[in-house]
Amino acid sequence: MMAQNSTKTDDLRQKSDDQLSEELTTLKREQFNLRFQAATNQLEAPARIREVRRTIAKIKTLQTERSKRSDADAKAKA
Repeated sequence: MMAQNSTKTDDLRQKSDDQLSEELTTLKREQFNLRFQAATNQLEAPARIREVRRTIAKIKTLQTERSKRSDADAKAKA
């Protein structure tokens, strides 16, 4: 299971900032729909909520890392 998670993270790291933003939007929309399915007892895969939530967190973490790295690079050049 650990190998699968690291592979997923590696796949995310390979994506551009625009691709990450697009995937984040898609996952947030999916999370919204999953919440409604859960509220109406129509959810078929409850584990998917957790998976989506964690993937969203991974993407946000990568975006923060990239932002901090670019800020540090800008300060180093100044």
